[in-house]
Amino acid sequence: MSTDKGLMESVKDSLVGSIKGTGEIMNAVVDTVSGTLVTTIKGTGAVGTALTSAVSDVVHGAIVGTAQAGGDVGTAAKGAMVGVLKGTKEVGSEALDTVSTSARVVVKSASEVGGDIGGAARKTVEGAIAAAKQIGLDTEEAATAAATGALRGAGEISQEAVEQVRKAATGMISGVKVVVKEPFK
Repeated sequence: MSTDKGLMESVKDSLVGSIKGTGEIMNAVVDTVSGTLVTTIKGTGAVGTALTSAVSDVVHGAIVGTAQAGGDVGTAAKGAMVGVLKGTKEVGSEALDTVSTSARVVVKSASEVGGDIGGAARKTVEGAIAAAKQIGLDTEEAATAAATGALRGAGEISQEAVEQVRKAATGMISGVKVVVKEPFK
């Protein structure tokens, strides 16, 4: 799934140390994901496929690192989404594309580490809504992009995963109606 082992490992290692040191997950994930993306995008000028790859690596590292530190994957999922939106907004990247990509990677990574994929998907949608409010994006669009990405990720796992994510990541979430259109592949 990851193309840049260095970036993913760097994020993972940073979070393992930070979470074990402070026990704080949400802020550690938001700060690490956001900071790493800003540095990476500014350093490489990543756009398009390169941006998608960087976001995937950073989010995967955040989920795996949190799991390795014994932290809650759902909290990491929410923090990763907030961090992605803050980081990509700061450098002017396409926000909704990164939301969908991030949610897909969160679900796949949560599955990989044995986390609750439905819970991770819901927290990802909550994170998209919270971050959208902070940076002035349409909350319904951000929530829909997150739910759609989460369902795509679930579709790459199993039909059972799709059902778990559909139940968890659609309907009313944080006061926003989340509706996704099929298909999710």
